[in-house]
Amino acid sequence: MSERWISELTRQGAQFSDGRITTFGVNPRVEYAALQDGAVLCDLSHFGLMLAAGDEAAAFLHGQFCNDVLALGANGTGTVQWNGWCSPKGRLLVTLLAWPGRQGLYLFLPRSLQPAIQKRLQMFVLRAKVKLSDECDSWVRFGVAGPGAEALLGNTVGTVPVDAMSTLHVDAGRIIKLSAARYIVIASPDKAIELWNQLAAAQPGAVKAGAALWDWLSIQQGIITVLPETQDAFVPQMANFELVGGVSFKKGCYPGQEIVARTQYRGILKRRMVLAHVAMPSAPKPGEKLFSSEFGDQAAGEIANVAPSPEGGFDMLVVAQIAAVSSNDLAYAVLDGPHVTINPLPYQLPPA
Repeated sequence: MSERWISELTRQGAQFSDGRITTFGVNPRVEYAALQDGAVLCDLSHFGLMLAAGDEAAAFLHGQFCNDVLALGANGTGTVQWNGWCSPKGRLLVTLLAWPGRQGLYLFLPRSLQPAIQKRLQMFVLRAKVKLSDECDSWVRFGVAGPGAEALLGNTVGTVPVDAMSTLHVDAGRIIKLSAARYIVIASPDKAIELWNQLAAAQPGAVKAGAALWDWLSIQQGIITVLPETQDAFVPQMANFELVGGVSFKKGCYPGQEIVARTQYRGILKRRMVLAHVAMPSAPKPGEKLFSSEFGDQAAGEIANVAPSPEGGFDMLVVAQIAAVSSNDLAYAVLDGPHVTINPLPYQLPPA
């Protein structure tokens, strides 16, 4: 994490907790309001950045990850890809973004998982021509989101990627377009500070927001972030990862591939991830269990991701028994705990 970047954000009123910005002293209602008709800026230092360089980097990652890494291209411009690394049991150890850069392939993943993931990946490199490095101090990561994000970025840096899940190298650094209203900026500390301040000072400028707002946007888009509490818990299909383009069923072998393929083609999936809401004064935590009367004392679901809802309470991504989801019969922590309401995802789930 760049000390210069953190110092600048602290000067601007950022308050940190566990490596995440909790607030810039702005009322959360102002942050959410900016998502309706403007733009927000979110520091993403709680996500790490890893580089896989070398002649065999793409082939190596292709043999480890569940998506088609070889389809990413090269030379720093092209496709961005949701990807994941599974255990031999076919369960996700990490979910990440991957894209081609001029130095190799970049991997954007939770900072809390990066050291362990990088160390474990390194064990499988063996004699392959691959070098894995931690790029967190070299490159700042921040997000720009909202209906005004595209125009604001375009007016400031000159151009933005046209298509969702694509990347473009610009003078200020790199712009990644996740969706119509969500972008990630990767830049050196000096250029990141300059661009951040330009985006905030523009008329109309972006509102500086805490990390929870970015989490909430991912939740609303139905895109899971595997965290330490949920490592090795979900087969990709349980987390709808194939529905957001995170799994290829045409590529060759990778750890857990046989189980992932069997789940896909034999129709044995009993759990799915859904968007949910719970009305509670304090936040539930990833990894905590949900219960249903249909399943008694046996947990019927697990919380994957949580963020405060603009309407109060908390929005969540939960992986739960399809039967309990269908009956909208889920409760937090115990059978008679707070009711968990199921809300529609932005994409269609396959028939059970």
